[in-house]
Amino acid sequence: MKKSLLLLTIISVIGLASIGCDMGATRSTSDADQSKTKMTDSDLETAIKAKLNSDEQLRAAKLDVDANADRSQVTLSGTVTSETLRTRAVELTKSAHAGLVVTDKIDVKPMELTRATYTEENAREQRARAKDRGETVGSSLDDAWIHTKIVSKLIGNPDTPQRKINVDVNNNVVTLRGTVSTPAEKAEAEQVAKSTEGVKQVINQIKISKA
Repeated sequence: MKKSLLLLTIISVIGLASIGCDMGATRSTSDADQSKTKMTDSDLETAIKAKLNSDEQLRAAKLDVDANADRSQVTLSGTVTSETLRTRAVELTKSAHAGLVVTDKIDVKPMELTRATYTEENAREQRARAKDRGETVGSSLDDAWIHTKIVSKLIGNPDTPQRKINVDVNNNVVTLRGTVSTPAEKAEAEQVAKSTEGVKQVINQIKISKA
């Protein structure tokens, strides 16, 4: 009888030990699987750069990507030539991984074009953009180039809200329209236009918002 009880006890101990080993193995496998699937900062950065590099212009911009996979956060920095490119960079980054929070520190610096290198094709493109914004640009190459320069300078100047200012150019005469928040912004926009090469006169019709 005693031998039977001892045998049953030994069998029970062995069984429990076996179950414990199986559970430990299961946990180890599960932990290993999680380790394999967990995304690292490097993985996230690589995925984002692959998205950005799919766009030729953004690939050339070589934007910096600072990724934090645990927090699903990423910071973009660097310089692009237009607001459109900046928006595209943010959208492509968000598409790299679900739920990403993107901090945009990208600067917009339009590409410099000298009067000597400015072409009729450049002028046609500028007139089309101006038309979309409700602006007018004269038929001469000078008018289109002046418009390009002034808009670029307004975009790059933190003291001038370019999106609120319309620029018309005809026969080298610049008319500024729109509404800004302060007299200083109005004066700065006028100074930007006056300091642009080729401008004969600036007519400042910008209004100051009372709000």
